[in-house]
Amino acid sequence: MTVEKEPSDSNNPNMDPPEVLMSNGGGETPPQKVSCCSNLKMFLVALCFSYFAKAFSGSYMKSSITQIERRFDISSSTVGMIDGSFEIGNLMVIAIVSYFGAQFHRPRIIAAGCILMSLGSFLTAMPHFFMGLYKYETVGGPTSLNSNATINVSPCLANRSLVDTPKPDCVTENGSHMWVFLLVGNILRGIGETPIAPLGISYLDDFSRPENTPLHIACLHTVAMFGPMTGFMLGSFLARLYVDIGFVDTDTITITPQDTRWVGAWWIGFLLSGAVNLMSAIPFFFLPESLKEEQREGQKPQTKQGEEKGHKQKEKPTLRGFFAALKTLCFNRLFVMLMCLTLLQTNSFLGFITYKPKYMEQQYGQSISKANFVTGVSTLPAAALGMFLGGLIMKRYKFGLLGASKMAYGTSLLAFLLSLSAFFIGCENNNVAGITVTYDRVKVNNFQDRIIYSPCNSDCHCSSKQWDPVCGENGVTYVSACLAGCKASTGSGLGTVYHNCSCIDTALSTAVNSSAHLGSCPRGPDCSRMFMFYVVTQAINTFIFALGASSAYVLLLWSVNPEMKSLAVGVYMLLIRTLAGIPAPIYFGAIIDKSCLKWGTRLCGGRGACRLYDADSFRRRFLGLTAGIRAPSYILFFIFIVMVKRRPPTGTGAPQPHEKAENCDKKELYANGASADECVAFQAEKETHI
Repeated sequence: MTVEKEPSDSNNPNMDPPEVLMSNGGGETPPQKVSCCSNLKMFLVALCFSYFAKAFSGSYMKSSITQIERRFDISSSTVGMIDGSFEIGNLMVIAIVSYFGAQFHRPRIIAAGCILMSLGSFLTAMPHFFMGLYKYETVGGPTSLNSNATINVSPCLANRSLVDTPKPDCVTENGSHMWVFLLVGNILRGIGETPIAPLGISYLDDFSRPENTPLHIACLHTVAMFGPMTGFMLGSFLARLYVDIGFVDTDTITITPQDTRWVGAWWIGFLLSGAVNLMSAIPFFFLPESLKEEQREGQKPQTKQGEEKGHKQKEKPTLRGFFAALKTLCFNRLFVMLMCLTLLQTNSFLGFITYKPKYMEQQYGQSISKANFVTGVSTLPAAALGMFLGGLIMKRYKFGLLGASKMAYGTSLLAFLLSLSAFFIGCENNNVAGITVTYDRVKVNNFQDRIIYSPCNSDCHCSSKQWDPVCGENGVTYVSACLAGCKASTGSGLGTVYHNCSCIDTALSTAVNSSAHLGSCPRGPDCSRMFMFYVVTQAINTFIFALGASSAYVLLLWSVNPEMKSLAVGVYMLLIRTLAGIPAPIYFGAIIDKSCLKWGTRLCGGRGACRLYDADSFRRRFLGLTAGIRAPSYILFFIFIVMVKRRPPTGTGAPQPHEKAENCDKKELYANGASADECVAFQAEKETHI
């Protein structure tokens, strides 16, 4: 019996390729071994970690905004410019990287970007090591006046010699602009982040099944959400540590994390984020330039000859082709409408998330540490869960372009309507004598007419520019112990207690112990309940909005031709950076500055960071601007859905069966109106007829 040996067939999926193929002169070449890293899952894991790293760095910057503002004594609009410098770096190279980067080794370009992000984070932390110790403002000078006092030190008498003009020898000490290091470091981080999103997502979409793309994107954004959660949690922990921890005796510090002069150890987080970004670059050096595309069920794998032919026919990128592709995008009505509504929503979101910790601090009397902690443990997990469930819904029901549009529109609109409840969940201004209330505890309606002095402190000759608040026994906060008319003090550091305060006596109108202790008076129990309501509503709103986040993102990919995906993502990121990322923190910060009631004073004179805001004005301005920008986007979104409905599936009428089959092969089935089930059914019918 003779057994015939089956001929070797490179297209037979059931046969294992030989390890070595000897050339017999017929032009055969030995197949290359496939690396263990050469698969889509490895790339997805590496990309998820890079998404985590960049989200961790960005969120930690957001959590440190207030710390940076106080450390460098700058306004909210200036610190907003520093935050927006990340987008400046991004837009410098985003379009070029998106178009030309897709033609080269994408994983290695992503690795180089991660390294550059690491360098930017390290540079951001550098000013701490050159600025010297932090000197917060007090009525007695840059450090605590009574750090070693035990008894009978009179703030009133001590301030007779205090003048508001700076000393000549302090000009050089406070004349540097070290915040420029943060600006440059953030620009470098923005440049490094550029290739991750456009090249990473296009790489995934090129080599995965089209029905798996929404789930992959959902996984990316879900893992990325742990980055902000980690960043805000780290920001919460470091905000409780004094900025010069290890270099000063903390027992002599007269401020607490609840004080608006407190600065936490912000610089440590940037060192850690730099290390994480450096680690995220390593896996991409071991990934190949291209992968074998995932095959659909019942579809024959592409032959090696076909792959080589496709590679030969790949056009080289040219500048002329780049501008031609840009022109095509500009005339894509769906893409243009999608960009307009996305810009509005992104402006609203970025402005809100940048100053959300500051809002919680000033509106509800929470410390920056607690504000970051609440953001990390409530809002961000809700967003991660919503994104993941949204991706599963997309995969389960196989939404096309129209279905994804409706899902994104419905969830976003519902979240927006619920967010309006924040206008009614607020607290009244804290009672601060001479600013929000008179010294007789009468509320001030017109803050322009506030009077910082009173007959009860007229003999003390106090400075009106310093901010060193004390809380009186009457529940009123005074700008300083001097302005409270205190004649004596006992204790030291945080245990300092002031006695015989004439202004407190006047307010109480009864013979009681007219004493005060360091720090502002806490808000009442009603404000604590309001804060809990705010946290719960924010978590619910975030979850609902995140349900449609994945579907909203794939709208960008499905609104353009497959060969335009990488460039479309790049142009999308460019416009978001230019028209939202850069201006939003700046004009939001400028609006917030308008509600400041008491500005701090720099050591060498001049206006420093804001110490006290009008809570009502802050809430109206901040939430009003957020809602006012976001509301028009839903009108544009409705028009976008109408345009999708009226759009012919293939651009020139109803799709024909052979067109649907072709679309399945070209991974255009969702964008062209065919569902996955229709595609599989038609393929089966086609094979049956054959």
